[in-house]
Amino acid sequence: MITDDKIKKIKELLIKDKLIKIIVFVGILGIILIFLSGFFKPNKTKKSKLLQASDGTQEYAIKLENDLKDLLSNIKGAGNTRVLVTLENSTETVYATEEKKNKEATEDKTDGQLSKKKESDDCEKKYIKIKDADGTERALLVTQIQPTIKGVVVVCDGGDNPDVQQKISNAIKTALNITSKRVYVTK
Repeated sequence: MITDDKIKKIKELLIKDKLIKIIVFVGILGIILIFLSGFFKPNKTKKSKLLQASDGTQEYAIKLENDLKDLLSNIKGAGNTRVLVTLENSTETVYATEEKKNKEATEDKTDGQLSKKKESDDCEKKYIKIKDADGTERALLVTQIQPTIKGVVVVCDGGDNPDVQQKISNAIKTALNITSKRVYVTK
């Protein structure tokens, strides 16, 4: 005969069993989601890195233009000012390298006289790599060389005044360390 105590114990076992099944199911589901997340990581291709590099160069030119505009608009007589900066090349990135050089010289002597002399130079260059927090390896960045300024054009209200032209030209030459041949000021 089944008593109320036995029924309660059976119900408790079934409830515990369901709870265990739910915990196991949630654990397996979590493992599956972690596994699937590896397939949906965004790809960082060489093309996107090249675009980022050219964007950095473009950002550099825009920053120069804005800084020059702010500076030149404060020159007496300049008035409303617009600036265009052109660059010769893009930003150059320099990475740390390790260099191994081997120099060998051999001599062959026959009867005390030099018959053959051989020299060889070997040079091996490797990039120094570091690991990021996520475990990916990348070359160690030493510096970035900013692009060379090809020219600057300034259009301003006072651009037809020779005195204002001279002041603007001198300001640009000093700020950017370029020659006057690379600067043009007009109204």
